[in-house]
Amino acid sequence: MNRDPQRNELGEFLRARRAELTPADVGLPDGGQRRVAGLRREEVAVLASISTDYYTRLEQGRMPASPAVLTALTRVLRLDDDQSAYLHELSAKGDHQPTRRPPRPKIQPQLQRLLDDLAHTPAFVIGPRTEIVAWNAMGAALITDFGKIPEKQRYYIRLLITDPAMRELYADWEGVTRLAIAQMRMHNANNPGDRQLAELVGELSVREEQFGRWWAAHDVATRDTGSKHLRHAVVGDLHLDWNAVTWAADTDLQIIVWTAEAGTPSHDGLRLLASWAAEPGRTTSDRPA
Repeated sequence: MNRDPQRNELGEFLRARRAELTPADVGLPDGGQRRVAGLRREEVAVLASISTDYYTRLEQGRMPASPAVLTALTRVLRLDDDQSAYLHELSAKGDHQPTRRPPRPKIQPQLQRLLDDLAHTPAFVIGPRTEIVAWNAMGAALITDFGKIPEKQRYYIRLLITDPAMRELYADWEGVTRLAIAQMRMHNANNPGDRQLAELVGELSVREEQFGRWWAAHDVATRDTGSKHLRHAVVGDLHLDWNAVTWAADTDLQIIVWTAEAGTPSHDGLRLLASWAAEPGRTTSDRPA
């Protein structure tokens, strides 16, 4: 069997999406008792107007898919926009060398200055493996003192899984964590065989059974914008919007910026948090190691 990481991931992704559908979902008769959940390979093949052998080879990572087949599978498997983009990205990269990322992205001084100038706005910089590589004082005050976490452990997804305080901070911890996992998979579409990513996934799968199940679901989501409810230990409930801004000098990096609408209790809470963070003795070691 082909061991190309992109093609293997393509096959696993297709199997996961196939397992989510029933014959009734796609207008097929039930066909009797099934050994496994979801559609059969031959049913997907018929609906996509391809041979069962062709589709089987796709799931086994033995061949790439043509653009026309990808379009058909997007329709048959009822993929959303993020899932379709991920499918096309995996197929496009299947015949090329994967991206070689450095162990830790380097932060340019001007990026740190930009963060520091956001005196009332929490912000941090995240990499594709969810590594936290830069932050400002408000980012540390809102989430955690990143500077106290060893660099090799400073991953957002790792914090969500291993730090009990994060379960208290996020009102919908499960939703936040599952979204972070889906985003991490999406943002590694061009490098699913990355050694550091594999080590991180392996560690967290051992530590938390839920993580293993969620990662195995092969869900994907773009990291772009959203809202979260935080229960902050100092300023109480915060309902914040977040936006991910890609750093043009290194498109693997995104700046996560948290804001609240002016005049709302959450906006007042951020102002209070800024005052708290600025108190003597409250400064954090807010520079990457």
